[in-house]
Amino acid sequence: MTYLAPVSEMRFVMEQLAGLDEIFALPGVEALDADMLGAILDEASKFASNELAPLNRVGDMEGSHLVDGAVRVPAGFTEAYQKFCEAGWLGLAQDVKYGGQGLPFLLHIALSEMRDSACMAFALCPMLSGSAILALGAHGDSAQKSVYLKKMVSGQWTGTMILTESQAGSDLSVVKTVAEPNGDHFLLRGQKIFITWGDHEMTDNVVHLVLARIVGAPSGSGGLSLFLVPKFLLEADGTPGTRNDVHAVSLEHKLGIHASPTCVMSFGDDGGAVGYLIGEPNRGLACMFTMMNHARLEVGLEGVALGERAYQKAVAFARERVQGRVPGQEPGMSIIGHADVRRMLMLMRAHTEAARGLAYVAAACVDHVHYNPDPDGRAYHEARLELLTPIVKGWSTEIVQEVTSLGVQIHGGMGYIEETGAAQLYRDARITPIYEGTNGIQAQDLAGRKLAGDGGKAMFSMLDEIDEFCGGADGLPAGLKALKSGAAELRTSAHYILAHASQDPALSGSVAFSFLMQAGTLLGAWQLERAARAALQLGDDRLGETKAAIASFYATHILPRAGAYHQTVMTGADSAIALPMDWF
Repeated sequence: MTYLAPVSEMRFVMEQLAGLDEIFALPGVEALDADMLGAILDEASKFASNELAPLNRVGDMEGSHLVDGAVRVPAGFTEAYQKFCEAGWLGLAQDVKYGGQGLPFLLHIALSEMRDSACMAFALCPMLSGSAILALGAHGDSAQKSVYLKKMVSGQWTGTMILTESQAGSDLSVVKTVAEPNGDHFLLRGQKIFITWGDHEMTDNVVHLVLARIVGAPSGSGGLSLFLVPKFLLEADGTPGTRNDVHAVSLEHKLGIHASPTCVMSFGDDGGAVGYLIGEPNRGLACMFTMMNHARLEVGLEGVALGERAYQKAVAFARERVQGRVPGQEPGMSIIGHADVRRMLMLMRAHTEAARGLAYVAAACVDHVHYNPDPDGRAYHEARLELLTPIVKGWSTEIVQEVTSLGVQIHGGMGYIEETGAAQLYRDARITPIYEGTNGIQAQDLAGRKLAGDGGKAMFSMLDEIDEFCGGADGLPAGLKALKSGAAELRTSAHYILAHASQDPALSGSVAFSFLMQAGTLLGAWQLERAARAALQLGDDRLGETKAAIASFYATHILPRAGAYHQTVMTGADSAIALPMDWF
């Protein structure tokens, strides 16, 4: 089966959970209305289904290859990318000054989900371009913006994020790539690894944003700077000219996303790659985090998207596959009649809908931070966005491992066969907990910087909202009672970490992951209960019953996991490090 974007579900989440009406009212996005929104979603859905989804299997089988120093992408990718650019999809939420349409990030995130579901390997290219555009727009000088941004916003040139080295993965403080001043530019020398879409020939230029250390700069992360390094140097008229001294020297052979070229990039093999400083010297990591935070939300969305595609595929198979017999039913029924299969489908759907709700709520915060004229409103949404980002990235990409695995399981033996496509989604999803800072790093960011940074203010404010949503303790329905109890446990976990982390330096690393999963599991329940209440208020009986059933299932089958994570936070720190390192 092909992928069909769940447009009505996306719109429901945007309107009922993410506060689309509030975003419509923000100054700067008044041009968007409900009719335009619907038209854009429908056209994007057609593009994802007709142009991108057919590439998913082709891309997985063919992969990208390095041939005579050039990266060759699978059949159909270049043509699809050109259609993508011609339709203006990349610039949808970008600044109108540089050719963008200035529409809300919330709308962009829905379209990004469609692309990720249809063909994640393709979607990674424009996703990283979007991150590079944000960083250059925030930190580049006026000349850099005027020369590069229009081409990047249009998609004529793509962008990359180049950080990692063989000895510098999560710990960027030990980056060795150097930048030597040379007139109005720098010459970079070094080698970077794991560079997604680091090179290709779908466009006539690639704009690399590279983390390097200026010669003589301090050691550690405080001595890193960010540089713009184009694949082709520009002529006086702004067109690509001489090839810069930066090349893909090999491609990684990966578990999944085979069509996305993951490059080893070499800078300065022939004297030095010309690069231009972005922002201030030694402030590269701060500049890079503009890219990273955007990319982390997008990677969390990949968890939603791959979960949706796996669910659609599993439902289609379960309706068609005839196997077994249910007592009291006639033989020859499809496996969707088996309670255990429906249990697995409900797990897949509940997880995915909960994660979508959380991701879209975070995306709406981005719009408020950018457009909201009220300082208090901006501050509220900025704090909420800071708190949600590591949860969206970490929790969503963890649960998609379960969702895509269940997709294989529902297919039975056929799920283990590549032709069905279930295994590809399982393989493609595995990179997401690693991308843009491993989930252990996301967890420590949540428990450290985000929780401790404001003394828990943003977390406790959110938990207060959950309590208010649930109402009084007496006579609550089972789902709300479980949600309220879970919120109390998360509050206790947060207080425990705040009280003990400074005295026990190992605490955060030992239990932070469980804290992140506890938070994500609880917030997922909150989004589904909100969805159930909103659906019932709309007066659509089938939608209301469906959302209520999903929220109820989540409350009984998934939310109890939050209690287990809570127990781990409260009691599990010592046991995690009880075994001496040399005993492993």
